[in-house]
Amino acid sequence: MKCPNCGAEMKEGRLYCENCGEDIHIVPDFEPELERNIEQSLGHILDDVGRQQRTSEKSAEPDEETRPVPLGQRVRPLALWIGMGLLVLFLAAGGVRIFQYYSPDYQTESAQRATAAGQYERAIRYYNRAMELDRFNVDLKLELADVYFLENDRTEYEFWLRRIVEDPNADSEQLSSAYGKLIALYRAREDYQTINDMLLTCENESIRTTYQSYLAQMPQFSVPGGDYDEVKALKLTVTGKGNIYYTLDGTVPDEGDERYTTPILLENGDYEVQAVFVNENGVASEIADAVYHIHVEELEPPLLNVDGGEYDTPVLITVVNDAENVYYTTNGTAPTMNSAQYTEPIPMPLGVSTFQFARLEPGRSSVVVERVFTFELDTDVTPELAVDKVRKHALDTGKIVDDFGNFDDSEACYQYQYLYVIDINDINAFYVVAELFVDAQGIAAYSGNYYAVNAYSGYLYRLQIEDGSYQLSEL
Repeated sequence: MKCPNCGAEMKEGRLYCENCGEDIHIVPDFEPELERNIEQSLGHILDDVGRQQRTSEKSAEPDEETRPVPLGQRVRPLALWIGMGLLVLFLAAGGVRIFQYYSPDYQTESAQRATAAGQYERAIRYYNRAMELDRFNVDLKLELADVYFLENDRTEYEFWLRRIVEDPNADSEQLSSAYGKLIALYRAREDYQTINDMLLTCENESIRTTYQSYLAQMPQFSVPGGDYDEVKALKLTVTGKGNIYYTLDGTVPDEGDERYTTPILLENGDYEVQAVFVNENGVASEIADAVYHIHVEELEPPLLNVDGGEYDTPVLITVVNDAENVYYTTNGTAPTMNSAQYTEPIPMPLGVSTFQFARLEPGRSSVVVERVFTFELDTDVTPELAVDKVRKHALDTGKIVDDFGNFDDSEACYQYQYLYVIDINDINAFYVVAELFVDAQGIAAYSGNYYAVNAYSGYLYRLQIEDGSYQLSEL
């Protein structure tokens, strides 16, 4: 048929024109069974009337004394009764037809019978008429959608399910059924983005919870954007399986950016944090965005007794102001509270070294103080020679039996380790060597025995260290 509004061809059973969108009211076909019943009833009545008339004419004998009744007078009453009977019959048939046409139950039952018989186009016409009569009945839409599914018309199937999820008259059970069928349809297409978008607009919490795994919800920030006078640990949370990606400079994040695993430490400075959640189906959420200005009063930096530069005599690196909460590194990286903590003066290492010092407290820090040192001794005695001299002394005295430090069959041994070079008692530079005991399991610990080797003469001494003071004993 053609659309009365735009003239475009329409598919059979449509309630609307796909070209112009105009709603169309379709009047169901006249029931063939009802038409045959009327024809048969009229035929029986006419046959009965004809037989009665012929019987009356044959059985009636002429009465000479009776005046003949003109033919017109005999036929007129009979025709009148026949006409009245036909009128009653047509009125009754018309009444039945009108009742059926305006009965949503009849139209629904007819649609269900047609569906069961596989007459899907006929069922669609009945459902359309039933919905015209009972436009708030959501079950009719569900049943009609199922007919389109049986007919393998996925476009109309999706259309009617969409109408149901948008219908304010749909109850929880009907909504659950419609959402479940739509999600199954989109999942078969691997169209997870449409599932996500549909669920984001769903106001039924039970349905959102049921299909939570398909949602890509925007990450939530534990700290609102704003100005703060302390360091903040920003936590990003989201419901569902997937990953959060974020940036700190206001650029839009994607899967190539930093993946969130632990709270983000917002220290002194300005940040524009943007975050996106990508669920296990690859669907990305909306971008979460917050701006932070962090201004924390800095701690007093450590003050050192030496500047960076070249040295040829031993030096102790000392913090000369408050040494509390001072941490340092020797590899050129900024210290953290997991770095070594300064507790006493540090002997300057031989060679080139880079120290960084900072005073740190939870949420606060000082500026980092860096020193680069170059320390060389003008001598042929090296730390390696000092260690060999100590090991030779242990062999000569019988403390160990070989160069590996073994002393019996227990597989335990003694090892010797160079620690640093210092100026002892203003006498000279000495290499300090520590003795370690290594048990059979390979676990090492300092034995408490220390040795000092003169960096210029190579003489060996036993060294006692007590409360930061050094005592030498010749061997």
